[in-house]
Amino acid sequence: MNTRTVSLHILFLFLLLHLIDSLDTLALNDTLRDGDVLISRGRKFALGFFSPGNSSLRYVGIWYYGLPKRTVVWVANRENPVNDTSGVLAFEHDGNLVIRENNGSFPIWSSIVSSTTLNGSTTAQLLDSGNLVLNHDLSKEVIWQSFDYPTDTLLPSMKLGLDRRTGLKWFLTSWKSENDPAPGSCSYRFESPGYRQLFTYKDRAPYYRGGPIIWKPHGSVPSMPDNFNYNVTIVNNATEVSFMLDTWVVSRHVLHESGLLSHFIWHDEEQRWSEFNYYPKEQCDYYSKCGPNGNCGANNADQSDCTCLPGFEPESPGDWYLRNGSGGCKRKQGASMCRRGEGFVKVTRLKLPDTSTAHVNMSLSLKECEQECLRDCSCTAYSSADESVGEHGCLKWHGNLVDTRAFSDLGQDLYVRVDAMDLARQRKRSTLVKKAIVATVSALVLLLLGSLMYCLLFKRKRDRRGNNHLVRVTTSSTYFDELLGLKDLDSKGRRKTDLPFFDFETVAAATRNFSSINELGQGGFGSVYKGVMDNGTEIAVKRLSKYSRQGNEEFKNEVRLIAKLQHRNLVKILGCCIEEDEKLLIYEYLPNKSLDSFLFDETKKSLLDWEKRFEIAYGVARGLMYLHQDSTLRIIHRDLKASNVLLDDALYPKISDFGIARICRGDQIEGKTKRVMGTYGYMAPEYAMQGRFSVKSDVYSYGVLLLEIITGQRNSGCCHINPFSSLIGHVWQLWKEGKCMDIVDKSMDKTYSEEMASRCTQIGLLCVQRSASDRPTMSTVVFMLGNADVVLPSPKQPAFIDESDYNGDIQSASNRTCSVNGVTVTVVEAR
Repeated sequence: MNTRTVSLHILFLFLLLHLIDSLDTLALNDTLRDGDVLISRGRKFALGFFSPGNSSLRYVGIWYYGLPKRTVVWVANRENPVNDTSGVLAFEHDGNLVIRENNGSFPIWSSIVSSTTLNGSTTAQLLDSGNLVLNHDLSKEVIWQSFDYPTDTLLPSMKLGLDRRTGLKWFLTSWKSENDPAPGSCSYRFESPGYRQLFTYKDRAPYYRGGPIIWKPHGSVPSMPDNFNYNVTIVNNATEVSFMLDTWVVSRHVLHESGLLSHFIWHDEEQRWSEFNYYPKEQCDYYSKCGPNGNCGANNADQSDCTCLPGFEPESPGDWYLRNGSGGCKRKQGASMCRRGEGFVKVTRLKLPDTSTAHVNMSLSLKECEQECLRDCSCTAYSSADESVGEHGCLKWHGNLVDTRAFSDLGQDLYVRVDAMDLARQRKRSTLVKKAIVATVSALVLLLLGSLMYCLLFKRKRDRRGNNHLVRVTTSSTYFDELLGLKDLDSKGRRKTDLPFFDFETVAAATRNFSSINELGQGGFGSVYKGVMDNGTEIAVKRLSKYSRQGNEEFKNEVRLIAKLQHRNLVKILGCCIEEDEKLLIYEYLPNKSLDSFLFDETKKSLLDWEKRFEIAYGVARGLMYLHQDSTLRIIHRDLKASNVLLDDALYPKISDFGIARICRGDQIEGKTKRVMGTYGYMAPEYAMQGRFSVKSDVYSYGVLLLEIITGQRNSGCCHINPFSSLIGHVWQLWKEGKCMDIVDKSMDKTYSEEMASRCTQIGLLCVQRSASDRPTMSTVVFMLGNADVVLPSPKQPAFIDESDYNGDIQSASNRTCSVNGVTVTVVEAR
């Protein structure tokens, strides 16, 4: 056999083995094995075996073809994975499509089409819509399709609703997790009882409602903002009731396990998915946030504020006063609602109430709807069901009005039934409003002047894509200087700080309205959230809680300090936001969060080898040295701890949280306070007990942190090790016994030099000596860490407090009577 013949045979064998890769159709005798794929004719979608996330289990799924990152839109065997790569997708003898593993006798998944329906040969074809269909070869009819069994993704031309012939329901179900596509706890459905609307359920309870789908002149859309051009098709006949979105843009809606419904659009130039919209995004989006007959967000000053609809009053005034409106509202005392002169009050720009039990009559005009509702004493409200040609179609509610919310410039009009007294008050109020319009002319002048001032404070910049971005303020106005106390001016009266200010709306949009999904952590100040700006910049947002023990002074302190500090080992602040009672600090985003999330986690601590731990310790030491002696201001941090050391993508350390830091004069190295704030276990004894803080109290905190880095244990969590109550005591005891290596974190698995580990332990003990005067300065610490040949002094007795006296309760400890020479001990505030 010559070389040419061999080459042809090899080529033929190659084509035979991989022919399936170029097909969009699986015939009756074909087999799709793990590693093979079907590709739709237009090369838009692919079907094959895959493993989600970090899982090694195998599933048959459909994903977008040719994207940089696999984006799965449908899973067949989501509850029955294949344990290895032995899976096969093929046809049974009865014409059903099945998945088998290890040539098992029973399929782990089947299309489950009745034999009477099949009755002949079938083929499976993957369409460019992302739909896998089973075609009957004789009748050419589709006898089964994957679109009838959605998973977590809604594609264009996919239906939500009900097939009345078969009882089949079309709805989305979230994955359990990114590693497990099995059905999760959330579902997204098109509900038609009463009047059509879209619902997200979580744990089978309503979680988010998109509002009734009202016909408008430009088409039918849910009465919720989305600002996207869809072709909406709604079918309601004897065969089915369904809702379908279609668009020429490559897009998808995904239901997450958290209950969030995200709308993604593909950007071909940037080769990435962009989240165009998501719900719920505001507090008022959550179902029945303000209870029955409550209206969420009617007060635009607070988008989570609850008010009662006209004619109603709070069910529980006490809860209402505490801003808990979940109990809702009830009819006002003594209201007479049946043919006693009652009428309707118009409430504008609403997401209409839940229409699950509403009545609809499309033949009535809005005026006829009012009369019909007025004649029915149980009718509580009405609205238009069609705005395509004027207002007609009649929606009527009976009983409670649930899940109503207000918009600033969207929504529908709702006419709420009130009694005669309320109706009279409303008409009187309308008269007063008309008279007040005349008086507002002068007020408008003042408003325009105020707007001009606002424009001086803020300006927006349009980027090359046409998006608006808030940019830094360059005005010389001292408004924010007075508000923040930034009165540090140079000889010409100019500010020395040029910190950018952001508006609240911009930051809220970047953090998905401070969604719990974006929350990075919590502290005494409130919460920190991850955000993404319009230009793609990732940020971390510290939101001061209204109930935080930290107040304006701590906020101003952090802005005043960190804006003036520039060092690679200090976290960088990008700006701040002050609007009414909202106070936000915007930082650079550090993806690896804080040191304690690695150091004290049994799984992640192994990622910190000795080299990385020493680099972190050395970087923090350099950052503190900068604060103490190299910056233009002498800064005493007062709250150095593992959770206030943030790590960037390379695990490089940056000191954060300057809320309680203090500025000292150039020649001042200590101070005294009556308000001790910090974290127990890191506070030097002279600070905790007497309120005396200094650069040496920061050195003490650093010593504790250094010992934690070496041992991988918390100072406050070591009382079980031996009679000594703290990590410091335990290390000191082993140091005296010459057993220093016993304290080194075992997860490092001998990747460290015993000489360096011993040296760093000695430096840590020098830093936590009882007397502040015995402790080294941070410049000395940096020198000792960086020069291994320098002989170190022997440490003296460290200062460690017996935690058994405290029982973990700092406040109770501080409330004890501890008098020495008549001096009262300062109250310690933990953070």
